Amino acid sequence: MQLFRSVVRGVGGYLPSKCIKNSDLEKSLSTTDAWIVERTGMKQRYVIEGSQNTSDLASEAAKIALANAKIDASDIDLIVVATVTPDHPFPATAARVQAKIGAHKAFAFDVNAVCSGFIYALSVADQYLKTGMAKRALVIGADAMSKIIDWNDRATAVLFGDGAGALVLEAVDSSHEDYNRGIQSTHLFSNGCQYDLLYVDTANANATQPGHVSMQGREIFKYAVKLIGEAVETVLKENNMTIDDIDWFVPHQANLRIIEGISVHFKIPMEKMVVTVDRHSNTSAATIPLALWEAVSDNRIQKNQRVVLEAMGGGLTWASALVKW
Repeated sequence: MQLFRSVVRGVGGYLPSKCIKNSDLEKSLSTTDAWIVERTGMKQRYVIEGSQNTSDLASEAAKIALANAKIDASDIDLIVVATVTPDHPFPATAARVQAKIGAHKAFAFDVNAVCSGFIYALSVADQYLKTGMAKRALVIGADAMSKIIDWNDRATAVLFGDGAGALVLEAVDSSHEDYNRGIQSTHLFSNGCQYDLLYVDTANANATQPGHVSMQGREIFKYAVKLIGEAVETVLKENNMTIDDIDWFVPHQANLRIIEGISVHFKIPMEKMVVTVDRHSNTSAATIPLALWEAVSDNRIQKNQRVVLEAMGGGLTWASALVKW
């Protein structure tokens, strides 16, 4: 069987218009801008308004990614949306995205691995492309975390925001000039024994009485530094590389202190880290593609550079990937 390589053709991101700064949270919570920045590095977050849903965020990011790739939605074969805040419990939010962008021949489904969801979705799409079951795919990370946050809970209200990011992938065969680019490897991990460290206390985030995020912050911090670091080590070992061989590290933007902890413990220079958490906050499955969108848009990430993606989320789940841009 001929194997293909999944090459990135386009990237897009979308943030809703409403911005909540730390000073706004001071009015309703027992907190201060200084307290939030010291513990999280976050200064603001964006949230949906009115009738906006996750599919709206995902569709806008997808449209930008398609325009960036110069590929029409009708040429997409597969849509995978990573989300924990679907428009409805079913059908999949990906189906609504398919309709909104006009990707009529694509098959579409969702993936839920919380903050690791985008890398999980990327890995799933890569399997379809490299085995020839699809030619072009949209991989989207999108979450409206504001729907499942208790805005009276200081421990979680300061951490999360809404947004979406997307990649367009195309399968190329070994005769193509871009065959040495694209997704080099993906690595997925889970440990359900830590299920209760981070969860939402109802299955339906859109119910009349929606559930809220419950998190054991100190334990999550400890596991995040350890497990994300180990995921990075796995991807480097798999590809026979060292940190010096990598141009950029794009971590899940959960907390600046976690990113700094990974930098220190695993000797990854902060100047190689793409950081957006100060402006975007934690957008769950959207953080990595949003960070990619920003770093590509400002020309930090260049063609043929090696980029490591890394994340940990509820489940617990954690994951890493190496992409040659």
